Amino acid sequence: MGKGGEDLGINKQTSGSESSNSEPWAKDVRECEDHFGVSVEKGLTTDDVAKRHQIYGLNELEKPEGTSLFKLILEQFNDTLVRILLAAAVISFVLAFVDGDEGGEMGITAFVEPLVIFLILIVNAVVGIWQETNAEKALEALKEIQSQQATVTRDGVKLSSLPAKELVPGDVVELRVGDKVPADMRVVRLISSTLRVEQGSLTGESEAVSKTTKAVEENADIQGKKCIVFAGTTVVNGSCVCLVTHTGMSTEIGRVHSQIQEASQHEEDTPLKKKLNEFGEALTMIIGLICALVWLINVKYFLSWESVDGWPRNFKFSFEKCTYYFEIAVALAVAAIPEGLPAVITTCLALGTRKMAQKNALVRKLPSVETLGCTTVICSDKTGTLTTNQMAVSKLVAMGSRIGTLRSFNVEGTSFDPRDGKIEDWPVGRMDTNLQMIAKIAAICNDANVEQSENQFVARGMPTEAALKQVLVEKMGFPEGANKASSLANGDVLRCCRLWSELEQRIATLEFDRDRKSMGVMVDSSSGTKLLLVKGAVENVLERSTHIQLLDGSTQELDQYSRDLILQSLHDMSMSALRCLGFAYSDVPSDFATYDGSEDHPAHQQLLNPSNYSSIESNLTFVGFVGLRDPPRKEVRQAIADCRTAGIRVMVITGDNKSTAEAICREIGVFEADEDISTRSLTGKEFMDVKDQKNHLRQSGGLLFSRAEPKHKQEIVRLLKEDGEVVAMTGDGVNDAPALKLADIGVAMGISGTEVAKEASDMVLADDNFSTIVAAVGEGRSIYNNMKAFIRYMISSNIGEVASIFLTAALGIPEGMIPVQLLWVNLVTDGPPATALGFNPPDKDIMKKPPRRSDDSLITAWILFRYLVIGMYVGVATVGVFIIWYTHSSFMGIDLSQDGHSLVSYSQLAHWGQCSSWEGFKVSPFTAGSQTFSFESNPCEYFHQGKIKASTLSLSVLVAIEMFNSLNALSEDGSLVTMPPWVNPWLLLAMAVSFGLHFVILYVPFLAQVFGIVPLSLNEWLLVLAVSLPVILIDEVLKFVGRLTSGYRYSPRTPPAKQKTEYSLTSVLIQYTKTVQVKVTVTVMINEICSEFVT
Repeated sequence: MGKGGEDLGINKQTSGSESSNSEPWAKDVRECEDHFGVSVEKGLTTDDVAKRHQIYGLNELEKPEGTSLFKLILEQFNDTLVRILLAAAVISFVLAFVDGDEGGEMGITAFVEPLVIFLILIVNAVVGIWQETNAEKALEALKEIQSQQATVTRDGVKLSSLPAKELVPGDVVELRVGDKVPADMRVVRLISSTLRVEQGSLTGESEAVSKTTKAVEENADIQGKKCIVFAGTTVVNGSCVCLVTHTGMSTEIGRVHSQIQEASQHEEDTPLKKKLNEFGEALTMIIGLICALVWLINVKYFLSWESVDGWPRNFKFSFEKCTYYFEIAVALAVAAIPEGLPAVITTCLALGTRKMAQKNALVRKLPSVETLGCTTVICSDKTGTLTTNQMAVSKLVAMGSRIGTLRSFNVEGTSFDPRDGKIEDWPVGRMDTNLQMIAKIAAICNDANVEQSENQFVARGMPTEAALKQVLVEKMGFPEGANKASSLANGDVLRCCRLWSELEQRIATLEFDRDRKSMGVMVDSSSGTKLLLVKGAVENVLERSTHIQLLDGSTQELDQYSRDLILQSLHDMSMSALRCLGFAYSDVPSDFATYDGSEDHPAHQQLLNPSNYSSIESNLTFVGFVGLRDPPRKEVRQAIADCRTAGIRVMVITGDNKSTAEAICREIGVFEADEDISTRSLTGKEFMDVKDQKNHLRQSGGLLFSRAEPKHKQEIVRLLKEDGEVVAMTGDGVNDAPALKLADIGVAMGISGTEVAKEASDMVLADDNFSTIVAAVGEGRSIYNNMKAFIRYMISSNIGEVASIFLTAALGIPEGMIPVQLLWVNLVTDGPPATALGFNPPDKDIMKKPPRRSDDSLITAWILFRYLVIGMYVGVATVGVFIIWYTHSSFMGIDLSQDGHSLVSYSQLAHWGQCSSWEGFKVSPFTAGSQTFSFESNPCEYFHQGKIKASTLSLSVLVAIEMFNSLNALSEDGSLVTMPPWVNPWLLLAMAVSFGLHFVILYVPFLAQVFGIVPLSLNEWLLVLAVSLPVILIDEVLKFVGRLTSGYRYSPRTPPAKQKTEYSLTSVLIQYTKTVQVKVTVTVMINEICSEFVT
């Protein structure tokens, strides 16, 4: 090969230049040979192959360089909330060492807290790394599509099993039926009369495509490149010789590979995760401000000075007090972060996936459940999603009783199951001669089969032929008085085809070719006659017909009126996007009168040359024709109507031709029957030429994009997302994978979908049904509403914890609860009730409301105010019960003196740090369960070690209030009188579980020591209930006020403009209530506990 040929190849593959007439599909065969410097007869030489291997490399898809393990680990900590927890754990660990000389119970407790936090972070990192390493399987699945071996001619010798990865541009490859195409190649010679390739997974076409050697226009789209076979597609009919034009990443499938990589780099977080990321950044500042405020309030306890001449002098600093208030800051950080929320969210989403699985929607990525709830646009493929992807006859046209008349029959059914539907007004058991001939031709002039696999019928061969042979024929029945019911006897649903095959023995086949557009078979009938049966394009068959067969079997000359009548009927059916096939027959030519299929017969030589077929198939008698289509699914029309009611727009994006797609869209309700769709239906190329593409996509109602290529689908999804839409994209082919990856929700087909599409998706439809997507959206909305309930519940609890710690610091009293206790509440005690709130029954009108915007608030300003009030009460109650134990011997008639503890004044409690300077201060020993606490040696320990009973009361009040507060979360505004707790029995069970867990740590000595608490007496439990129960009454009053003022608070909703987040305290709290960390940052232990509880 000359150097010029090499340069051309290099430019083509590496730079992708589009120079004039450089594309192989625009060149004739001789020009292609010259371009690649090769002879089709001899192939490349060994030297040429070696040179081109150096230029192009191997014919395989690139594997992107993976992220190092160290980098993956670091990425898991690239989250503000995780960093806050990490800082809290490190500080806790340091403080534990500083206080380690104390030993005993408090020493053990100090180390438990950082260990628990570290455990959470470690498991979070492990799960995150596992997710990352499994995220890009779509790219690996692409490699499975590539061919492994190829038949290649090199140095004039045919190599039958050359590894496909060794192919280079210019190689001459032979393809046969069943071969997987190893590279993008130019067809240079047909060995058979016709060549068909199944390339729907790459182009979206619903039928196998005929290939030719003729050049096409240079700017042809992928579907229009009729002389190119693409890597990864399959030859379903015929054989040919091809010239390799592109290998590896330069093939069409390689471009898809690159697009998937690009889409992976542009994956966006879910709406809730975006909000949580914003909140995490704001939370850092808020915690810093509150911690600083706490230190300012208490600076007098660890830093003092004297004023000399107006200047501070003689500074005194207490390291012990400083570290104590540092611990309070750590506790504040732990209280502010809802560590248990990810566990509850994960469990709730997992429950949602189970419900969706029951509806045939298999969720691969948990966050997609939440995203489904705010889907605003569904971009759906047509073939296999809106339609069944199973060709079916929908209309049969036969000849009438006299010349110039036609009979028409509508055929029901949308699948390959012969029992699916019937033929309307069919003369069961009374088939006339004309209908019998149609059934005979459909059954015998046919190479396909339908097989029953479990509960499904699967086509083997061309779907069009399968629809004729073993679906239409079985519905027509057998002529000898055997109706459809008898044909199903003995469980044999394909009996009619077998009987026809017994009566009419095929002795020769005239293969389909693109010139005459028909197929013929010669049969030796049981009646002793030999017939030629023909089926093909109606216009071509009619052109070679001279007679027509009437109802009674008599034949008449085909006049112009009858010809025009048939063509008019054909036109009407074609306008309805039906693919029409005509049927005709004749006596075999005289040369074949004695032909029995033997190769020794003189007439057999005529069958070896396809150019003779047209003359053999002449002087035909036309008997009728049928209209076939890929029918829409029965439930799709209602599903699209449901989408319209729910405010979700449906856009159909298909690789199929425009007229077929428009007809289907009218039938399923995307367009009205008489609607002008000139501006709503565009091809992919036409859309790319539109000046204002976003404005086109903003049109209300349905839109259609036909003949769409992968780049068109990606562009549509990208523009919709830029415009603020939440996009669900469906697809089944390799060509759909990049758009599936780019969409907010990628939905792949489980039955017909390729592994590439499934791996790139977020959700897989087990039944390939569009209506399943709509059901999944409804389930997503229901899950989201329930998530709102438990998010509000957990956030109000965290507000209460923050209020409790802040009040403790502000009042100067000893620390009421330590961080490990707050961790226990956030991770375990709150978990079951929050999870149970996910079982609230869905609203009946959930799919009659418009979709929520991804930036909508979870709560209103009024609900925020309510939970601030509740949070403040939680703070007052937990701190209050702590003070009550130290300062009161009884409260509300409840005797608290039975344990023998000493009472102090509030002033003493608030200035406990000065205890060592109090003269004569003594305290009595007190009991807690079987333990006795004595402070003879150091009475001031009464405010340190002695606070264990008061701390237990504070923790128990916090747990009890949060259990009762979960009842408030059953409804946003509904009273417990109208929505009693038993509407969700799971919640009552969850409360019992949480109280049970609290009793375990109270009354199991080892756990009580770890958590720094002691058992409580009956009177002390009565005090806990007395302080906790008012939370229900307070929220009932607030709900009542809310119902009275609802008319003033709610106004017509207008979409908010996108605004930059303002980090004020109020806005942060609002953002906080709008967000949930959906990334799986939760320990396996917590997930197991929640899962077992749910089960």
